[in-house]
Amino acid sequence: MQQEVTTYYLEMRAPHELRPKRVEMEGLQLIKAEIPSAELQHFLYRSVGGDWYWYEKADWTYQQWLEYAQNPHLHTWVLFLKGTPAGYFQLEVQPDNQVQIVYFGLLPQFSGMGLGGHLLTCALEEAWRLGAKRVWVHTCSLDSPAALVNYQARGMRLYKSETKAMEIPERTPGPWPGAHG
Repeated sequence: MQQEVTTYYLEMRAPHELRPKRVEMEGLQLIKAEIPSAELQHFLYRSVGGDWYWYEKADWTYQQWLEYAQNPHLHTWVLFLKGTPAGYFQLEVQPDNQVQIVYFGLLPQFSGMGLGGHLLTCALEEAWRLGAKRVWVHTCSLDSPAALVNYQARGMRLYKSETKAMEIPERTPGPWPGAHG
């Protein structure tokens, strides 16, 4: 189906621009995924983005996921609450020490708990620890309405937006085939 989609590009140019938000919860842990895993990448992508039109990689093969996971410039961090994955972010170090937040989000059952601001604070801090000169991200009108608000609340500034008609699937891919009947 044809739909108008607005893409928003945001950036942060210095660590002091970060407006942190912290959440203290028993059992909350952020752990870096040190071993490239196609299964983990697929799980996180589909679980977090399946209801938000993250469809570009929805039908990737195991080999495509494995090659993606083995990118030495990609850093994946997983947020756990009492041992259960609650969300994640991926950072990619790009030329000229720019760091892109490639993916960011929470699993649906963990939305509305204040974890998004905390997780984005951690993502931005990790990006600066990687030696970033600039941290950037893009989101769009098909993503969670909380995404753009969270990026701006943490101090990221909108530097470009563009709207264009796009061909998108009738429905979101969901976390796995048949998840929504």
